[in-house]
Amino acid sequence: MTDSHYDMKKSMFLFYFSITLAIGSSALYHFSAKSVPSNINFTISLVVTYAVALGITIVATFFFPAQNGLAFELKQLNWASFALALAIVGIEFGFLLVYRSGWNLGIAAVLVNVVASLILLPVAIFLFKDKISWVNIVGIFVCLAGLVMLNWKR
Repeated sequence: MTDSHYDMKKSMFLFYFSITLAIGSSALYHFSAKSVPSNINFTISLVVTYAVALGITIVATFFFPAQNGLAFELKQLNWASFALALAIVGIEFGFLLVYRSGWNLGIAAVLVNVVASLILLPVAIFLFKDKISWVNIVGIFVCLAGLVMLNWKR
C-alpha cells in the first residue's frame, strides 16, 4: 500500500470517526443532562462533571502527546481556548436549566442546534469564507420549517 493510499484511508477514517464521535457524544450529552436529578445543585453536578472531564483529558494526553512539549503548546494558545471554556460552561448551565424548566429532550436539542447553526451561517460565510450552495439554502428553509413544525401547538 502506498503512502498516499494509506493517508487517504486514514483521512477517510478520521472523517467518519469524528462525526460519529460528535453525534454519539451529543446524544449522550443530552440524555445525561436531562437525567441529572433536579434536586441537586446543578453547579455541584458540573464541578464533578468537569473534574471527571479533566481526568479524561489528562489521560488522553498520553495518547495524543504534545509534539513540541507542554510549555511550547501553552504558548500557542489564543483567546479561542478561553472563549471555548466560557461557551462550554454556558451550554452546560443552559441545558441543565432548559431541562429543569420542563423542555422536551428532543425539541430543546434540535431547537438550540438549528438556531445556533442559523446564527453561525453569516459567520461561516463572511469570516471563514465558507461557500454554500442552493441545496444548502433549501436545507436552511427546511430547518426553519422544521422549527415551526416542532413548536406547532397541537
